[in-house]
Amino acid sequence: MRDLEAMSRTAAVSGEDEADSHVAQASGPRVRRGMEGPSVPGLDVEHSLEVSPEGERSPPWSSGVSPLLLARYYLPRGHVVSRGNSCVLLRDGVEAYPAMLEAIRGARRYIRLETYMFITDAVGELFGQALAEAAGRGVHVKVLYDAVGSWTSRKGFFEALRQRGVDIRPFKPFSLARGWRHLVRRDHRKILVVDGEVAFTGGVNISAHWAPEGQGAGWRDDVLRIEGPAVHALERRFLATWRMMFQDRFHRFARGLHRWRKRPMGRGHVGVAVLSSRRGIHRAYLHAIQRARHSVLIAAAYFVPDRRLVAVLRDAARRGVEVRLLLNARSDHPLLEFISRTFYEKLLGAGVRIFEWQRGVLHAKTAVVDGAWGTVGSFNLERLSLAFNHEVNAVFADPRLGRTLEASFREDCTGCREVTLAEFRRRPLWRKLLERVLLALRERL
Repeated sequence: MRDLEAMSRTAAVSGEDEADSHVAQASGPRVRRGMEGPSVPGLDVEHSLEVSPEGERSPPWSSGVSPLLLARYYLPRGHVVSRGNSCVLLRDGVEAYPAMLEAIRGARRYIRLETYMFITDAVGELFGQALAEAAGRGVHVKVLYDAVGSWTSRKGFFEALRQRGVDIRPFKPFSLARGWRHLVRRDHRKILVVDGEVAFTGGVNISAHWAPEGQGAGWRDDVLRIEGPAVHALERRFLATWRMMFQDRFHRFARGLHRWRKRPMGRGHVGVAVLSSRRGIHRAYLHAIQRARHSVLIAAAYFVPDRRLVAVLRDAARRGVEVRLLLNARSDHPLLEFISRTFYEKLLGAGVRIFEWQRGVLHAKTAVVDGAWGTVGSFNLERLSLAFNHEVNAVFADPRLGRTLEASFREDCTGCREVTLAEFRRRPLWRKLLERVLLALRERL
């Protein structure tokens, strides 16, 4: 597992570090003229419809368009967008873990880590050692892990970290006396903030599940590394959760922290909105899909959509937008595979293309629309995320970062099996019955 530390980061860089090096390649249906939606400065519809002899379509947004304009077009009103961020997309633990460990080892003042799973395996030991070393040199280290997500971890591991100066605490320890709602409302966020200067958020937990194959399970996931004003928005989410759990003991410290820390400096040009309202994240998905003119690409680890999401996906496909879903062929929650497939026929019938990830487990929760709007975070398109869990997503508006995420998505699709409507309809009767029964049970939970 130490090999993780030696791995070079090869993530694509958005913004100032990368010009238009990734141009989206689309193979879906051609976008129709006269589609609904206002004309917007910076969107060249005629240009977006041009098709090269090889079948490639140019992206609808130029790289120089204002992130504020993009945010106003794709984001619902009320979402606060912080401008001047620099973002890097990191694929899987092989890129995310070395970058996160580098930030922890370079910390000078404080570290804030919030995660659903902190597992005491090789990756957990590696992060635990880095956090303890930071605390030993005077860095203020606070860690919040979910008690249910980390239930397999050794209590002695966390106690050893406390003795070395790491303030590590569980979110809502298991207790039947507090009722079932206390049990199901979990902290599903993944946030790492270091010195108020750099932050990470996405779907990766602290566990060998995300380590590369041979050292771990090699789960597929995405993380966004952020520098700029959005870092403090993520930090505020951590502080709010900590205060909610532990009341005034940390509240006084947090107020003092806000007094002396520096104002966030712009590091790039990407507009980022940090969303922690479950319904706000869901609404952002719906709004962006309704605004789509070119493509909607969604990678979903767990896909049990509500009626509104199914409706906007079908509507987008019917008006000529390329709509692709990247879903699990084999999930770490096997029953969800059957529940997800109850939605396939409606979506496939409307022209939505569905690809199933074959190489292990897909855990990503990402989306990109028109190569310009995108989101990376912890929010799953299923009922637990929408109704119960504490979630956080970074939503960005930037053509260059968007095309980076789109290129990553399309690369993933090349190794997947595409599900066709004719093939899906030929599945055995027992599978159809099981899907219906599980969906009915799920809706009543």
